[in-house]
Amino acid sequence: MRYLPNTDQDRRAMLAAIGAKDIGELFADIAEPTRLGRELNLPAPMAESQLRAHLGSLAAANATVNDYACFAGGGAYDHYIPSVIPHLIMRNEFYTAYTPYQPEVSQGTLQSIYEYQTMIAELTGMDVANASMYDGASAAAEAILLAMATNRRNQVVISRGVHPETRTVCKTYTAGQGVTFHEAALLADGTTDPASAATLVTDKTACLIVQYPNFLGVVEPLAELAKAAHEKGALFVVVANPISLALLRPPGEFGADVVCGEGQPLGLPLGFGGPYLGFFACLEKYQRRMAGRLSGMTVDTRGQRAFVLTLQTREQHIRREKATSNICSNEALCALAACVYMSVMGKQGLREVAAQCIQKAHYAYERITALPGFSPAFASPFWSEFVVRTPVPPAQLQSALFERKFLGPLDVGAFYPEYQGLAMFAVTERRTRAEIDALVSALEVIAR
Repeated sequence: MRYLPNTDQDRRAMLAAIGAKDIGELFADIAEPTRLGRELNLPAPMAESQLRAHLGSLAAANATVNDYACFAGGGAYDHYIPSVIPHLIMRNEFYTAYTPYQPEVSQGTLQSIYEYQTMIAELTGMDVANASMYDGASAAAEAILLAMATNRRNQVVISRGVHPETRTVCKTYTAGQGVTFHEAALLADGTTDPASAATLVTDKTACLIVQYPNFLGVVEPLAELAKAAHEKGALFVVVANPISLALLRPPGEFGADVVCGEGQPLGLPLGFGGPYLGFFACLEKYQRRMAGRLSGMTVDTRGQRAFVLTLQTREQHIRREKATSNICSNEALCALAACVYMSVMGKQGLREVAAQCIQKAHYAYERITALPGFSPAFASPFWSEFVVRTPVPPAQLQSALFERKFLGPLDVGAFYPEYQGLAMFAVTERRTRAEIDALVSALEVIAR
């Protein structure tokens, strides 16, 4: 960002132009008790070279995944990001783009959205995908609103295996909609109990929501759960990890009506919780109730291929009472990153990433569960995350590993009171055999 200094003379001229005596008048409407009441505690002015060194020293205090081997997961993952992604998305024509209202001057943006939608639809096994959403949790909440608008029901059954924070966001997001939530129980193997789901789903249920793989890393039996939803006329919503879908059967093949999730693994860096990306795909018959907007391909007056915003169902475009949501365009840059990632990786590249994740995760699982005091928590198949019982409290394990330059594991008991003493490790393609072996050695020492 450019540095635009204002001299005292500049400030006086601007204040005079708006009729204010001093800058304090601009904040007169802010209640006095909420004002700081003093100068900011900042160091004295510095030369540019000194300032860069100072900011560098502050940044160096942060621990990053480039300095620590990351075995933490639970919704955000340390995947390799090809260098082409930041180079492309930082181009001015993409980086500064807003909603492409005028298609004649927005063909590049509209095409990138169209390609993103196409790849998400292929990855999930669905008919159509939108132009991205805020994040995975709010995408799941929008799936609830779509289901409610479709079948005019106001009850939701959500698996306890869905990310706890996603469940919380869903309840908050729909708080004013009169939604009643019921949680389907988990079996001893970590999967959602189909019998529990079938009992809870009634003719008043709008949708059944499950995660694939679920928060505990376990691969859910989607066919049985889809049957439980559809037998009562409810929609079946799957919250999925997009990288896993390069290897696992897509939810669309199991009868999912909506597939959504967090797109952070698709080329977006870990960054204190964001900005991330929500993806959303559904069957064609539900597309008019889908939140956000959809880019489509057509031909112009010369018969050449052109791109337009085909569906725009947010309140800025149509009458408020007919809007599906106010989802805007602030994640378009993240969607572009995901589009570039999927493009440069290709089908084989995505499959290779997914395969390396499962192979390395199972190697780590076998090494860790062979240690004295460590044992498997669940017997079900998993992809890149797994849960183990630990001989020391997971929080203590985290601290000890952090001192040894490892991030993770996740303390499952912090999210599930019934799972105290369980720790979850995430292993992506970035982890090397040497790092996994070093982790195992560190765990062996810590557990003594």
